[in-house]
Amino acid sequence: MKILITSDWYIPAVNGVVTSVLTLQKELSRRGHDVRILTLSGDGRDHQAGSVYALGSLDAGRIYPGARLLAPSPRTVIQQLIDWRPDVVHSQCEFSTFAPARRIARACGAPLVHTYHTVYEDYTHYFSPSRRWGRLLVKGFTRAVLARTDAVIAPSLKVSNLLQSYGVRTPVRVIPTGIDTERFDRPLPGEEITARRRALGIPEGNCVAISLGRLAREKNIDELLDCRAALGDAPVTLLLVGGGPDQARLEQRARSLGLPAGAVVFTGMVSPARVPDYYRLGDVFVSASSSETQGLTYFEAMTCGLPLLCRDDPCLEGVVLPGENGVLWRTGDEFCTALKALAADPARRAAMGAASARHSRRFTAQNFALSAEALYREACLARGAQARPFPALPVPLPAGLPRR
Repeated sequence: MKILITSDWYIPAVNGVVTSVLTLQKELSRRGHDVRILTLSGDGRDHQAGSVYALGSLDAGRIYPGARLLAPSPRTVIQQLIDWRPDVVHSQCEFSTFAPARRIARACGAPLVHTYHTVYEDYTHYFSPSRRWGRLLVKGFTRAVLARTDAVIAPSLKVSNLLQSYGVRTPVRVIPTGIDTERFDRPLPGEEITARRRALGIPEGNCVAISLGRLAREKNIDELLDCRAALGDAPVTLLLVGGGPDQARLEQRARSLGLPAGAVVFTGMVSPARVPDYYRLGDVFVSASSSETQGLTYFEAMTCGLPLLCRDDPCLEGVVLPGENGVLWRTGDEFCTALKALAADPARRAAMGAASARHSRRFTAQNFALSAEALYREACLARGAQARPFPALPVPLPAGLPRR
């Protein structure tokens, strides 16, 4: 098949959307599909490099850190993609690249599949002074965008239920983004783990509670700092891996808490290639976020054999199996109690970590691509599009999509 994936975000940006796009691109290409990307360039001009087409864009960092918006340009790359005639167009973002995605799909008679990655009502502080009005705006905007698609992918049941509550009528399929397990299948020798922890200033013998992701208000890192402060002199290090707009404020707040040396360690932004090694430095993965649509870091931590200690959230249904591969918490006291218990019990951490590794096999990149491929096939059949032959599928096709 010829598959066009469109996204406002692409490398060198680092976030869940980019990870999802790269994983899908790689796995679909492995399965013999011709995959091309339409994204935004880093300047006001259109570009093409190999299978990646970029539309000229303008800096929109004042709206959201790192964001860009479509700039006026001749749009020659859009016509090139129409001439290429994709069999299916898979959009990943609701803003700048959505309209070009729809234009290309309509011109080619191809179905438009869309992945809804972001719960925007958790980000109202970026664009609305009122959370209530922000949520109403999000509901209306979401319904309007998704009504123009043939099928929607929700990365978790949480997102599927949310879209239903918004009144979205387009068929929605739950397909979690898979993890490229090859990236994480590189265990570090014990002596190297010790050396790297020492270089970061982590006291020897401390239990390392790792949180990996963007340091931004919606990730609720403040609660992790409060919980670490409540542990006092306990031999526990909170290792915060990643950068973001809230990093300076969080570092200042950590200093103001008067914590012992090595209680909290900030690494700043790390390259994607080094991320697997940082997971290996941890003993338990922790998260206080309730804004995730699925949380790829949960899957990554599981693949690396870490127990999960996470704030209870609908996106974790079927991911954290309480008492088996992790613990869900609702209050700071519950977090502290669970972390103390895990820090004092290496055997329990090891058993939970092994369960995580086993459970992570459900969330592989291969399963992700197979499920997306099956949905593409259904969408083409529902629209009556004449797609090129599909590779044989080792999984049964899901229930049919109604024609739109």
